[in-house]
Amino acid sequence: MAQPHRPVHTYRIGEAASMLGVSADTMRRWVDAGRVAAERDEHGHRIIAGAQLAAFARELARPENAAAEGRPSSARNRFPGIVTDVVLGDVAAQVEIQAGPFRVVSLISRDSAEELGLVPGAPATAVIKSTNVVIERG
Repeated sequence: MAQPHRPVHTYRIGEAASMLGVSADTMRRWVDAGRVAAERDEHGHRIIAGAQLAAFARELARPENAAAEGRPSSARNRFPGIVTDVVLGDVAAQVEIQAGPFRVVSLISRDSAEELGLVPGAPATAVIKSTNVVIERG
């Protein structure tokens, strides 16, 4: 009996770049440098196999790579972005960050928000460590 056909996911340069949170130019440079393998589709566009992209994404996120950038941490989910809103209460602050296409909202202490200088327009990174993460298929 024949095996059922399993779809092979491939991504064009722009799609891959979006998934990794970098520009298409950065993705092209990584492909050109051989850091991630790409092939050409029937139209001549460069495509990256999903498994190759996943392996490369894992490599980028390895703890030693984070440590080399001066940010060792046990948390693996980092979303660099820009503060878009801060609502200060008496004790807590609601901080909103736009990280690429993702909106991250966090409740932290007012003291922390003030000590970090979190105001709209400031750069910030949302670091998420959780034992409960919901996954949706795109």
